[in-house]
Amino acid sequence: MSQYYNSKRTNNLYKPGSQEPFKLSRSKIDLFFECPRCFYFDRRLGVGRPPGFPFSLNSAVDRLLKLEFDIHRANGTKHPLIEKYGVDARPVPHEDLEKWRHNFTGIQYLHEPTNFLIHGAIDDLWQNSKGEYIVVDYKATSKDEKIIELNKEWQDGYKRQMEIYQWLLRKNGYKVSNTGYFVYCNGKTDRQAFDARLEFDITLIPYTGNGSWIEKIILEAHKCLNADKIPEAGPNCDYCDYIREINKAGNIK
Repeated sequence: MSQYYNSKRTNNLYKPGSQEPFKLSRSKIDLFFECPRCFYFDRRLGVGRPPGFPFSLNSAVDRLLKLEFDIHRANGTKHPLIEKYGVDARPVPHEDLEKWRHNFTGIQYLHEPTNFLIHGAIDDLWQNSKGEYIVVDYKATSKDEKIIELNKEWQDGYKRQMEIYQWLLRKNGYKVSNTGYFVYCNGKTDRQAFDARLEFDITLIPYTGNGSWIEKIILEAHKCLNADKIPEAGPNCDYCDYIREINKAGNIK
């Protein structure tokens, strides 16, 4: 496993007292939300959670959706999915869109009270007739039921993701709609044959974001990283529960 996972990382670790802005991604903020202990190990001590393997099929869907919506962006037209749902929006060009889509740059904002350079990579950007930008996120899965709403507890992370993107755009001075959209692609499994083709049901799910929690969580994450004491684990952290049980079973101190 060592060829895939280096258990001790020294790059981009938080150093208390440093004057350099500290890059903190949207996903690391969500990590703190889930488990302050895992966050501290990751960003302060350089010991991250074991990584999952990449979902290459999801990445392929993501890329193809971007190409498809970019055609309408270039032509100034509405995508058929937007028309089907009667949404007041169209994909909009922006000189920074490609940078904002890139994982290692994304859209950024320097949060001066903490000196955190917050960043996150958006999937798509639309605009309504009021000139408000609309954050759009692509999701791909394969479930038996039709996906028409985000009503599962594990989907709360998707909502926080949307809210941070909206917050980042606003902090960069843009007028942003409270309503964002998830383009949800659900792979069909009821076909009689594969025929080298995977088909999807695609739904457009609106979500009204509320980023009132973001400022507080950033300040708490900053306080966490400046502490010399390792924080308690999150109440539902499977990783910390696993380590705790391993320690109990092996009587490891």
